[in-house]
Amino acid sequence: MTKTNPQPRAWSKLIPLIVFCYFTLDIASQTSDYQQFNNESIWYSGTFRGERVGGIRSMNDGKHYTSLERLESGSAIVKYSYKTGLATDTLATSKSVFEDASKGFDGYEFSADESMLMLTTESEGIYRHSYLANYYVFDIQKASTKPLTNFEQGKQRLAAFSPSANEVAFVRDNNIFIANITSSEEIQVTTDGEFNSIINGAADWVYEEEFGDDNGIFWSPDGAFLAYYRFDESAVREFSMPVYGSLYPDPYTFKYPKAGEDNSKVSIFVYEVSKNRSTPVLHPKSEYIPRIKWGSSNKQLILMTMNRHQSILSIMMGDCENIGIAGLVTRKIWTEQSATYIDLNDDIRFLKNGKSFVMTSERDGYNHLYLFSTDITKEAKQLTQGDWDILEIYGMDQKRQEVYFSCSKKGATQTHLGRVSLDGIMAILQEENGTHSAAFSKTFDYYIHNHHDANTPSVYTLRNRSGRIVRELKDNAGLVQLMQDYNAQPKEFFTFQNDAGIDLNCWMIKPPQFNPEEKYPVYVAIYGGPGVNTVEDSWGGTSYYWHQLLAQQGYIVVSCDPRGTPKRGREFKHSTYKELGKLETEDFIDFGEHLQSLPFVASERIGIQGWSYGGFMTLLCLTKGADVFQAGISIAPVTNWRYYDSIYTERFMQTPEENASGYDENSPVNHADKLRGSLLLVHGSSDDNVHFQNSMEMVDALVGAGKDFDFFAYPNRNHGIYGGNTRLHLFDMMLDFVKEHF
Repeated sequence: MTKTNPQPRAWSKLIPLIVFCYFTLDIASQTSDYQQFNNESIWYSGTFRGERVGGIRSMNDGKHYTSLERLESGSAIVKYSYKTGLATDTLATSKSVFEDASKGFDGYEFSADESMLMLTTESEGIYRHSYLANYYVFDIQKASTKPLTNFEQGKQRLAAFSPSANEVAFVRDNNIFIANITSSEEIQVTTDGEFNSIINGAADWVYEEEFGDDNGIFWSPDGAFLAYYRFDESAVREFSMPVYGSLYPDPYTFKYPKAGEDNSKVSIFVYEVSKNRSTPVLHPKSEYIPRIKWGSSNKQLILMTMNRHQSILSIMMGDCENIGIAGLVTRKIWTEQSATYIDLNDDIRFLKNGKSFVMTSERDGYNHLYLFSTDITKEAKQLTQGDWDILEIYGMDQKRQEVYFSCSKKGATQTHLGRVSLDGIMAILQEENGTHSAAFSKTFDYYIHNHHDANTPSVYTLRNRSGRIVRELKDNAGLVQLMQDYNAQPKEFFTFQNDAGIDLNCWMIKPPQFNPEEKYPVYVAIYGGPGVNTVEDSWGGTSYYWHQLLAQQGYIVVSCDPRGTPKRGREFKHSTYKELGKLETEDFIDFGEHLQSLPFVASERIGIQGWSYGGFMTLLCLTKGADVFQAGISIAPVTNWRYYDSIYTERFMQTPEENASGYDENSPVNHADKLRGSLLLVHGSSDDNVHFQNSMEMVDALVGAGKDFDFFAYPNRNHGIYGGNTRLHLFDMMLDFVKEHF
């Protein structure tokens, strides 16, 4: 750790520290009858690893599911009965697939008829979603295995069975190939792929990160056509990061469009398998094409298009059975416009008749489900309504004409499961407070239900469509007992009213043997940005254990969701438009002042900590809110939105040219001179998301302002700052800083 511009420590600052150390020792003595949380047990040992039910895949019959399981030697894909929970078959093992029984596989996909398995091996991550791998095709009936391609030509990406399971499309070296499973022949669909120039069949960095998907190849319902993306990155500027570990570190260079800069030029093509030809898809000019989907037939190739401000979202549809000489002509079947921005979603579901589809929209101020016609002149039918948001669509039961979803109907701290018919008859599936989620069978006759709350880990049950429990799966009783052994303190929810008169949701964890007559220091844990709530009635996992550790050390731990966060409707969420950081900082300062007013809070010992957007907010709170927050830990922060990517930043801020004041007035680098408290700034040098540049610019601004602060860099670590001993090292450093400065 490097100390910059060191100054003699004033005795007036040291005396409260000595008193506080005595106080925390007193707290520790009061909790000695219980086990103590520590960073090694949280981040390294797996002491608190809970039971989970994950990786479940429903089979076509809706009566069985499969799971990838790790064996002492290799892997296995096991088939289970929903009703009994008993294993009914083992579809593949390392021994049945490979000559080397110890060789495992990382993942798998079924063909449409479930006769074949695509097995993923030797995976190698690229960015958040993307990876390279070697794929094998396994015929379940014949118990025979084939490599997808000649592995000597390089690893592959995004391998996908055709609907008839006789072909597989995949990407290698930025080009698309189709392999015939029977003949082992390989057709090269594109030839112009080139690193940092042309991408075929996959997404570029910013699409993958901000639109949430790296896939760029899409088989038509009958396999006659393959739709695919083509990204021309040639005009996008490059960003380089040094990779340490050699005498002369080589840079990793990739295309990263920053706010206001050139994006990739994106086009869509359709490859006709029988004619071995690609045809361009024609549509009105647009900056983004964030989604390609197929409707109910080859006549319904769907493109979602957006303008650069992401304020207009349109759905275009093309008939691949009527391709013109110039290309595939599309027509508009849906469009929506906003004065701010429109959130992209994957909620669209087509009815089997192909004439209508269900999708969510915020057109009435909240995110609700509508039934739309492919005839754009016909009015939509609203299926859900009220002052709450639909959060995620789980699927549509075509047989019963019902849609399943999660929602905030019982408040922004809650997540419940719902079901609505196409007649608009709605039901909430469970009433208990907390967070509910589900994994449905393909026939929607069963679902695996996960319920947890802020003070209770996940309980998994298998339920039928009426919600009745068929059997208990996992209850995490051992983890519940462990929390009692460690004297974990309850997370208490409350609200406070900011200076604008808006009630904000908050939670608080108090130290063991809390005494309202005492004064306690406070640790404010935040995120505060679009798309994320920290104040949810849900199990917090490792963050929860870290907060319990701090509580055992004598700190009150709190969090607050400011304006701009989701689950409270469009107006609340969009209130920060064009001024990211302004209202959120005001809310956190108001929250800090509210905490100062509490009789049991040591008003001069309030610290704040955040990661990513939370790191950005921490820096603003320590500068603009220097009278309230005495210390802070900022990890991987954005320090100027001009340094961040185009899609995310412009969605909320427009471009720097259009909104210079919005960028500059709330950039921490422009407020460095206001810092008065203690700051720990941390960043990974290989952060491909929030670049190390952000912290370097902040360091430069703080040095220029003559400020004292602590800074630590993790070589070759990305935005998550993990790997090996990294997380333990980070949180040990954070704890030391908290003890000294909070």
